[in-house]
Amino acid sequence: MPVTGTLRGIAAMLLACAFFACMDALLKNLAGHYPAVQVMALRGLTALPLVCAYIAWRREAGSVFSRRLRWRLHLLRASLNMAMLVLFVHGLKTLGLAEAYTLSFIAPLLMVLIAVPMLGESVQPRHWLAIGLGFVGVVIALQPEQDAFLSTGAVAVLVAAVCYALSNMLGRLISRTESSSALVFWTTACMAVGGSLLAAPQWVPIQPEHTWALGGLAISGFIGQMCIAEAFRHGQAAAIAPFEYSALAWALVLDWVFWQAVPDAWTLSGGGLIVASGLWLARSEASRGPRQKRDSV
Repeated sequence: MPVTGTLRGIAAMLLACAFFACMDALLKNLAGHYPAVQVMALRGLTALPLVCAYIAWRREAGSVFSRRLRWRLHLLRASLNMAMLVLFVHGLKTLGLAEAYTLSFIAPLLMVLIAVPMLGESVQPRHWLAIGLGFVGVVIALQPEQDAFLSTGAVAVLVAAVCYALSNMLGRLISRTESSSALVFWTTACMAVGGSLLAAPQWVPIQPEHTWALGGLAISGFIGQMCIAEAFRHGQAAAIAPFEYSALAWALVLDWVFWQAVPDAWTLSGGGLIVASGLWLARSEASRGPRQKRDSV
């Protein structure tokens, strides 16, 4: 994997985390008014028009509706994404955004483990070190109470993290032969159609004051989804996974803006460790590229 591809994937992951953090804050807001399955359906319904417009603009309808699509993998990935979102929204009903992020940060570790048998990738010692330091930083920063880990909301978020890790690895596997547009379209379409059918029996009428939240959900979810697809398309999973931790910074900001939660010294110390581990890994990847190029001359 060329270093330029890895760094491009890292940049895409950083953007994805920023937009997904905004989306998660909106999901938490909506979770207090609508069933989790309906929130998942609204996520797909609001994003689908933007996805279709993007595909039309890129003139990629041929790749999206190709007969050579691996339908089973697409359906499996869509199912994992739907389950992930429903479980995460359910967890947000009882957990704070910071607590939910603490538990969900197990996903990068799982991605590295899954990438070995599924993608045939090798994991370098520096990857393990960066991921380990990042995970320690998460624990230091958020110091979750023991009771939070034993709640049904916490279990839901943990299972959502497993679904998320599997979904991303399937996305990278599919993207070897298919476009990012195909990945995003079929996931969003399944979420909109399948989610609407599942939510129909208990559908709650949309309140007018939530229109702005649905608009923000559409924009943040669409951009974040495109970025995450690009991230795992261009970079090695083990190198990109640690940058999932950058979502911590956004969670802290959003907690302060919407819920007036002020981070303490432990949070800032842990956040610093997370950022340091990510920057160290980026630097090691950047220096490794020129060295590999010289060795091949």
